[in-house]
Amino acid sequence: MIDYRDRRTILVTLGIVLLLAGIGCAFIGPVELHVFYLFSAGGRFHYEGFRFGSFMLGNIALQVAGYYLIAAVLIPLGYGHVALRRWVRPAALALLWTWLLLGLPLLVVLFFMTVSVKAFSTAGGVVFVVLLGASYFLVPWLGIRFYQGRNVRSTLEARDPQPGALEARPVAILVICLLDLFFLIALHVPLLYRGLFPVFGTLVGDLEGTYLTAAAVLGLGLLLWGTWQQRAWAWWGSAAFYGLLAASWLVTFAQTSYAELLAWLQFAPTEMEALSGIPLQGYEIGLFVGLPMLACLAVILASRRHFGRSPAPATLSSRPPGGVSAG
Repeated sequence: MIDYRDRRTILVTLGIVLLLAGIGCAFIGPVELHVFYLFSAGGRFHYEGFRFGSFMLGNIALQVAGYYLIAAVLIPLGYGHVALRRWVRPAALALLWTWLLLGLPLLVVLFFMTVSVKAFSTAGGVVFVVLLGASYFLVPWLGIRFYQGRNVRSTLEARDPQPGALEARPVAILVICLLDLFFLIALHVPLLYRGLFPVFGTLVGDLEGTYLTAAAVLGLGLLLWGTWQQRAWAWWGSAAFYGLLAASWLVTFAQTSYAELLAWLQFAPTEMEALSGIPLQGYEIGLFVGLPMLACLAVILASRRHFGRSPAPATLSSRPPGGVSAG
């Protein structure tokens, strides 16, 4: 008999919290759709130019999609914790490492999207910022230590002896798959803004930009499948894909000023007036988008040894992406 501390109570409690949070997001998602009516003609916040392609319509659409996406992650994960399924351990570790790679820029986006449509008191704003900071600087590190622990692993294995597909793959492969999923969804976002697709110094949009986005989404979907299968060609293809995508964004926005970008986007006059006051430079936008792509590229390059081999039903590695020890 293996000596370990039973973590069932903690896991079930976490599962209940995740389930409640996921159900809450699933409830808020449809409710947030009502905001479209508030900004449409006759609505309380309507202004001339609110339409498909406007900043606020895209902002609202992204918030609604975000609620649904969070619910789609938290509800199954919460159920897995409550049911003490062993797949929650690799899933949670992969999600936490992915959050460390993408969380900071996503939190910045969440902050500006939220304050643009919601009013906060001073105390409420401070609490909001503190919660955002804790979700990136504190929660993932505590979570990784918790799920990597022998006690959690033994607790889950004792109640769910049969390993599954997630445990047959290294955490690095799971992280890359999650990154692929994220960027596959994120590539759809510029479609809300004239189909923007930066191509090495040129802002391509409208139907041409949509074609390029569709091709990128199709290619990334293929790479996602190949990464899950740990195929060698998926490693080469992923390295090339993220390298070219990051270079394209960085080069384009290094040559495009913020004012030029706003003029190209053709937002409504009210939106242009509000957004033009933001002290941004084009290269800052490029770094903001390009750095997460480069982080994904770094994980891919560090995970070369996991490609070119068939997934085996092995014990889950508790090592972080790339095989670097988390301490």
